[in-house]
Order: sequence, then C-alpha cells, then structure tokens
Amino acid sequence: MAPKIVKGEYIETDTGNKVSRRSQIHGTQNIILGGRVVIQAESVIRGDLHRTSSAPPPSSSSSSTTTAPGPPATTTTSNLAISIGRYTLLSPRTVLHPPSKPTRGTQTYYPLKIGEHCLIAPDAVVEAAVLGSYVQIGKGAVVGKFAILKDYVRVLEGCVVPQGMVVPSFSVVAGRPGRVVGECGVGGVEGWDLREAYKKV
Repeated sequence: MAPKIVKGEYIETDTGNKVSRRSQIHGTQNIILGGRVVIQAESVIRGDLHRTSSAPPPSSSSSSTTTAPGPPATTTTSNLAISIGRYTLLSPRTVLHPPSKPTRGTQTYYPLKIGEHCLIAPDAVVEAAVLGSYVQIGKGAVVGKFAILKDYVRVLEGCVVPQGMVVPSFSVVAGRPGRVVGECGVGGVEGWDLREAYKKV
C-alpha cells in the first residue's frame, strides 16, 4: 500500500489532472493530458523530445506579404510528444519517453499516445507508439520503442515488451522478451475502470 500523501503534494488543474510537485515534466507545451490524469512523485515525462519541423524559415526579402510581429507560427500536431487519456494513473518513478529512430544522421522522435483508464505501475518505462485504453503495465516493466498495445492488455511485472511488438486486445504479456501468455476474457476486465483510484489521490 502506498504511503499517505502529504497535503499539498499535488497541483490540480482546471480539468482535474493531479500532478505531483515532485514529478519531472519536461516540455509541457508538447504534452496533452486528457483530464483527471494522476502523475505521482518522481515520474518523468519527456515532452521535450518531439519531432521538429525541418522546413527552412521563409525569406523576408523574397516575399511581398507582411506578417504580424511575434513568434513564428507552428503546427501544434507536429510538436506533440505525448498524449495521455482520461483517468490514466502514472505511479511513482515511471518514465514516459516518446519513441525515436535515427533518420538522416539525426534522432527523430514520434508521438506516444496513451488511451483512457491506463495504469502504469512503479518503475515502469514506456517508449511505445500506442497504449490503448484500459491497459495495465506492471511494476518494473519496459515497453519497447514503437510497440502497440491494443485495449485491455495487461503487461506483467518485470516484463520487457520488445520493440515494435503489436499486442492484440485482451492479452496478457509476460517474460523477457515479452510474449503473449494468456488472455483476459470479457469477465476478467472488471475493476479496470480507474475512477475510484483517481478519487483516492
């Protein structure tokens, strides 16, 4: 059982997100929290690792049109690093890191999308492309780059999901490297709704 949270441990946003003052969130402008997301102490979210536009800035001498002063316009979708759905809970010491691969001599980052009602247990590391809704990542598990976990997937404690693995819905994944070892039937998904867990924080 987790220790009692000290009063004032969390900052609560207008949309009900609860963010620990002791978490490390980098590049907040590139992170979308869907509402009622809980980010616990010592979690690390790397929103600063995002795809950057490679288009050269427009030349002012070759254009006859004028633009308003201020920062250049940017496309927010190209800068998105991490998107987290409603009622997702990040336990202490979890790490969210957008997946990347080398492209033309530089490291290119791609968005990490996490669905609703996901539970990421302590000490887990996620570099996936997609976690569907109602996904549970066990303590100390690692989800490799560009992995895709569909809805209602349970990754067991200490599992290492290989890079690029696609896990079908209602699967249980275990091992190093991870493989599908079973399934959680429709009756086995009771209690995956995290609204009550959110209220207890």
